[in-house]
Amino acid sequence: MDADGTGGVLGQIAALRARVAALVEARSAGDPTAGDPLRGLYVTGETARRIAAGPPPGAVRDGGAVRGGGAVPPDPGGTGRTAGLARAFGLSGLDAHVLLVALAPEVDRDFEALYGYLNDDVGRRRATVGLALDLAGTGPFDPAGRDRFHPAAPLRAGGLLEVEDEDRPLPGRTLRVPERVVAHLLGDDDRLDAELLGKGVELLPPEAAGTPPDPASPGARIAASGPVAVHLRERVPGAGAGAVVAALRHAGRPVLRYRPESVDVPAARALLREARLRGAAVVVEPLPPEPGPLVRALVPSAVPVVLAGTGAPDPRWAPDAGLLALDAPDGAVGGPDLWRRELGPLEGDFDLDAAVAAYRVGEDQIRRAARSARALAAFEGTAPTLAHVRHSARLVSAPLLDSRARRIRPAVGFTDLVLPEEPLGMLRELTGRARDRDRVLGEWRLRTGGGRGRGVVALFAGESGTGKTLGAEVVAGELGLDLYVVDLSSVVDKYVGETEKNLERIFVEVDRTDCVLLFDEADAVFGKRSEVRSSHDRYANLESAYLLQRLEAFDGIAVLTTNLRSNVDEAFTRRLDLVVEFPFPDAAQRVSLWHSSLAGTPRAADVDGEIARCAGEFELAGGAIRSAAVTAGYLAAARGSAVTGADVRAGAVREYRKAGRLVPGGGLPWAP
Repeated sequence: MDADGTGGVLGQIAALRARVAALVEARSAGDPTAGDPLRGLYVTGETARRIAAGPPPGAVRDGGAVRGGGAVPPDPGGTGRTAGLARAFGLSGLDAHVLLVALAPEVDRDFEALYGYLNDDVGRRRATVGLALDLAGTGPFDPAGRDRFHPAAPLRAGGLLEVEDEDRPLPGRTLRVPERVVAHLLGDDDRLDAELLGKGVELLPPEAAGTPPDPASPGARIAASGPVAVHLRERVPGAGAGAVVAALRHAGRPVLRYRPESVDVPAARALLREARLRGAAVVVEPLPPEPGPLVRALVPSAVPVVLAGTGAPDPRWAPDAGLLALDAPDGAVGGPDLWRRELGPLEGDFDLDAAVAAYRVGEDQIRRAARSARALAAFEGTAPTLAHVRHSARLVSAPLLDSRARRIRPAVGFTDLVLPEEPLGMLRELTGRARDRDRVLGEWRLRTGGGRGRGVVALFAGESGTGKTLGAEVVAGELGLDLYVVDLSSVVDKYVGETEKNLERIFVEVDRTDCVLLFDEADAVFGKRSEVRSSHDRYANLESAYLLQRLEAFDGIAVLTTNLRSNVDEAFTRRLDLVVEFPFPDAAQRVSLWHSSLAGTPRAADVDGEIARCAGEFELAGGAIRSAAVTAGYLAAARGSAVTGADVRAGAVREYRKAGRLVPGGGLPWAP
């Protein structure tokens, strides 16, 4: 609350009272009905004759209190709030006077009676256009005075003055000052405009803490440029806008962040007025569909306005506004330092930098994730842990893929994988590439041209059941991301071009969010191109060509799996970061797989020996061993006892028979 603002406005109102008193005296001196208690409710014949015989507009009136012909309006004053408002909105002296006249009844009830008398209508207790111009020493006959009430003039265009009663002639129209402007002139800037409540507007005060932005970054340039209108194209929603918000706040400017759900032009105008009253910048993100009317309501303006979104700007939005188009920089958008500052003390010994490296989230998303992590930790009675951080980060960056992909929340780690050292090492390298890609491809500039993205794409090849899907789940779990398995039935379409459209929707969503995308049985969509012998071959090759181009620009993390590597087109292989071979497990690895699968079950004493024998006799992949272990568990549960060696062998035999193979030791595959 600014007490000086209240005092300054009240002093100006007191000076205005003297001018109103002079006008009242001048009018009542020649008015025979001045003492009539019913004056204003009717017009007598005498009054009509007096008005008809009166002086023409612009002449000197009785008593000389008010003179026409270009009298200079009063100076609203000095360095106070009115003068500051005049500078912010480009008001002339006459504008400031009109605003003060319209403001008077809002802060001094005596003016209601005075204006009722001067309006010759006790029911009209606000200033009118004619009265405001009379008090300024001019009148509605003056073109310059009338122009101050045009919708494009500063008072109305800036939202400082509303002209009501549009059906009346201009001199008789009522003037009203919005409550937000009244509050500002009285020194109250604690709250946002009531018109913005529930509209997705957040006021962010200046904040000089933290690392200064790069002077060459878009945010720093916008903060140093003054009033400017910018469209910022982002790869990750909110990331570029968050960096601009941080730069503006660091430069000492408050920011009004607006998240419109739809095009709301009145709210946009109120937002712009609020920004000019506070000297704030406006950041709008994301833009709603068809944002043209919203953009035209916001630009050009006297404050910085940043419109952020993942789409390209349309010149038709504001063809004459000089809207600048900038691209948000690639690379990391939210640093570990901000995570650390927002999270506060942590529980457990873990590397926060590595834990958050895979998340491409902006400042605003980091703050929301940190608040969520703190709240969840407080609910559980601890400080934030690694699990809290990852859970909250996944919530703010999860893709909208549920209709075209199946989400898997990873529950396994590298200790659950039974693989030789070479494929294990390549899986660890894959997680490292996902974490360090911004440094290697961005800071170190090892990314080639041609519009290549920063995606990480790997191919997992091996026989069915060798752990390819489990490996993808382990990678996602190690990165703290969800795994989304593409549902090919919702992607592949018999109509020409529809498959590519479905894939594009998936790629676009994964590009701008954080997850690991799994194309299981990838040769169904990444198969080899063939010689064109029919229209079917031609369109199949077009689909493959689209995928080749799309992988070049991919920014996410994707894993392709195939049972037969030779089925995948060689052109796809060139675009892969890693090809991981999942070998069929040998006897020693099968023993480990059996023990891993039965680790949580109660086991009889003979189980370990039977596991060793079954691992040598039954050549089963990891998936089959897992199914055999489940069968053994059900057999034991049905008896109500621990798993025995006989249960283990029964599970192994069942898997051999399912595969149509001869059971070691005799017996046909279909034998009971």
